[in-house]
Amino acid sequence: MNAAPAPPNLHASAIAFGPQAGVLITGPSGSGKSTLALSLIDQGAQLVADDQTLIARVDAALFARAPQPIAGLIEVRGFGLIRLPPRRLARIRLVIDLTHTEDTRLPPLRTHTIAGVTLPLLHPGPTPLLPIAIRHYIMKLEQEQ
Repeated sequence: MNAAPAPPNLHASAIAFGPQAGVLITGPSGSGKSTLALSLIDQGAQLVADDQTLIARVDAALFARAPQPIAGLIEVRGFGLIRLPPRRLARIRLVIDLTHTEDTRLPPLRTHTIAGVTLPLLHPGPTPLLPIAIRHYIMKLEQEQ
C-alpha cells in the first residue's frame, strides 16, 4: 500500500480573512514575510502558517496549512515566537512576493502559478498602507466570486 505523498512545503507565510480568502506571502529569509503577516492579522486576518506553509491543490483551488509542530506560531525577529489562534486551512486567493518591489505607479496584472493553480501576484512597494490595501484587495476578490 502506497502512502499519499506529503504536500509541498513552501518557504512562505500565509494568513486568511476567512476560509476562502487566504494570502500567501513569499520571499527570502528576512524579507518581511512575518512582519507583513502580523500587520495583516492586525487588520483582522488569522494566521495560517509562518515561514513554512504546506500547500495542496484540490480541483482548481490551492489550500494552505501549517506543519503541525509550528501551527499557531509566528516569529517576530528580535522579539521571539508569538502564539496566536491559527486558522487550520485556507484557500489561497493571492500571492504577495516580497522578493521584488513594484516600481510602477499602476502595475500590470501579474499572476503566479503554484501546483498548477494560477493566482494573482503582487510585488508591493514600501507603503505603510500596504496591509489595508491587501485587506481591501482580497475582500474584493472574494466578492467577485
